[in-house]
Amino acid sequence: MLIVMLALLATAAIAQAIDPLPFRDHAEELRFQHLTSELRCLVCQDEDLADSNADFARDLRHKVFELMQQGESDDQIKQYLVDRYSDFVLYDPPVNSRTWLLWFGPLLMLLAGGMVVVYTIRKRTRAGTPAAPTENGDDW
Repeated sequence: MLIVMLALLATAAIAQAIDPLPFRDHAEELRFQHLTSELRCLVCQDEDLADSNADFARDLRHKVFELMQQGESDDQIKQYLVDRYSDFVLYDPPVNSRTWLLWFGPLLMLLAGGMVVVYTIRKRTRAGTPAAPTENGDDW
């Protein structure tokens, strides 16, 4: 009995992952796949919309498909999603006042770390502590 239940559960999970949509042609399917790979799943946050199995991601894929059927361009579809869910829905958000820290934060952290290292070396040098091992092999 347990084996049958596990088999049914596995079948249900596979059936849920399959999300067939009635594309007009192969080009439309490729466009859909490309577009959904550029959008972030808001539930998983580390997966794109195309690969996520979350119910919300499935709903968003259907909305993207619906907007495509209405003749919306990729930019219009992205803008629709950004208006509803913010720039976070994009894997490649634009540089603006709300996202500058996202884009430049790692560089700022690297520069701050470099300044701390330079400050520490200078402080030790001024205090008379050698910055490098001496020639006789002694360590600091």
